[in-house]
Amino acid sequence: MVASVIEGVRFAGVVSCVPERRETTDDLAARFGEDTARRIAAATGITARHVVPPHQCTSDLALAAARHLLDRLGWEAGSVDLLILVSQTHDHILPGTGFLLHRALGLGKGAAVFDMGLGCSGYVYGLWTASALLRAAGGRRALLLAGDTTSRLVEPGDRAVAPLFGDAAAATALEADAAAPPMAFALGTDGAGAPYLMVPGGAMRRPDTPAHLTMDGTQVFAFTLREVPGNVRTVLDLAGWSVQDVDRVVLHQANAQMIRHLAAKIGATPAQTVLALAGYGNTSSASIPLALTQELAAPPGGGSLRLLLSGFGVGWSWGSATVTAGPLAACATLVLDADGRAAVSADPATDAGGEALSAGCPAKFA
Repeated sequence: MVASVIEGVRFAGVVSCVPERRETTDDLAARFGEDTARRIAAATGITARHVVPPHQCTSDLALAAARHLLDRLGWEAGSVDLLILVSQTHDHILPGTGFLLHRALGLGKGAAVFDMGLGCSGYVYGLWTASALLRAAGGRRALLLAGDTTSRLVEPGDRAVAPLFGDAAAATALEADAAAPPMAFALGTDGAGAPYLMVPGGAMRRPDTPAHLTMDGTQVFAFTLREVPGNVRTVLDLAGWSVQDVDRVVLHQANAQMIRHLAAKIGATPAQTVLALAGYGNTSSASIPLALTQELAAPPGGGSLRLLLSGFGVGWSWGSATVTAGPLAACATLVLDADGRAAVSADPATDAGGEALSAGCPAKFA
């Protein structure tokens, strides 16, 4: 297990973005039958998911989030030294989507840019990687982009996965700051879990095999309860925190039942535990920052919060982090319409209205 404390890096802001198009339990009822759809919603806690239209990609959502974040922070594009994109649903096989975003955002040629192919643990892994590189290389500012358009990988008729996965992306700003509270990380991997959450592809995919997401939910649940509680205890010990010291526990938003079981196992109370998946579903690498933009937009008293973050899933791969964040100059959930116009969601639960932003998508090869 990799465990480390990183000092001198500030969590400066976070912005999430979801597509405007939504699928609800009523839409699933038309596909699977009303009784089945209602049972799935009750078991998972997911009543709606945002899904991209055919012409939008992961880069569209990430670009809108990153532009809003930079604007709110007042950061010049040329001041960003590092951009990392975490995703498993890239716009193209090559080049990496991070390069498209580098150009669309107007970052300087001296910026380091690369993609990380991770899923539900990806936000914590990306936060660790970006913070460590920023600190080690003496950089000033970093953008961590995380997002997936998993709906493109789902067979619509597969009731085991179709009702679960939504699309989203998020941008997080990190800045060198000697006064910043330290962040602690604990990361783990077990490649034996690879067959249980998979999209066939590459050299292992036969031409007659569709590239659809398959998942063994029983194995996912068992792995989570087996590995994650110990990982959380490790990172809390490393930070010198107890569970009681944590203001918000933000677990990967896979489904409500799993979150409640895991929270109880690590000793977190319902008041500490963030449940922010009802209107979004499992958004893979974006699920933790999407939960953060709903939870941190107005922290109590406008002060900082102690956060326990934990992501886990495909691989198997898992990671937990302790982060002190807030007050944040940039924290919002955006909704991207079909024409590439983004607006700040006035109500994340309903995505109703909000402050209009300038159009800026798609990134692609424009």
